[in-house]
Amino acid sequence: MTSMASKASAPGKDAPATGGIRGLLDTNQQWISLGMRLLLAAMWLYYSLGKLGSPESNAQSVRDFKILPESLVTPFGYAQPYFEMALGILLILGLGTRLVAIFSALLLLVYIGGIMSLGARGIAISCGCGGSGGLVPKGHTRYTLDVLRDLLYVLPAAWLIWKPASKLSLERALLGDPI
Repeated sequence: MTSMASKASAPGKDAPATGGIRGLLDTNQQWISLGMRLLLAAMWLYYSLGKLGSPESNAQSVRDFKILPESLVTPFGYAQPYFEMALGILLILGLGTRLVAIFSALLLLVYIGGIMSLGARGIAISCGCGGSGGLVPKGHTRYTLDVLRDLLYVLPAAWLIWKPASKLSLERALLGDPI
């Protein structure tokens, strides 16, 4: 027979862990998610603003990758910074956080694939991040740091896919905690 005292002290499956790293993460999850939201938003806004100033240059950066058909280069090059800016604004506001994180992760994985293809094909260009595309010295086909940088940006996106609820979120204020 189980006493009421032992039932009360036994942690339930929904009770947050109280010790160690897991307890720290559970206790501060919404603040951590806020930090991840703002980090990812800052990245998207920084990169989009660099591209918005010169849409022709961004379209040329897209062209330099030699992946998209020419008919899609200009529309993609012009739309890309606005899409990235929208992701950043939605993350700052905390609207559709999980969906925005999914789009962010997918877009970053596409960018990683594009950068890796440059190295595999021996193409020497700047990745175009932040609007700084163009040719680089011949033989510069090592894109390890670019890939690692983008992989690091996938981490906050992955966290937000897993734990989208955060402090200072419009979504939470309007609809309650996400599922």
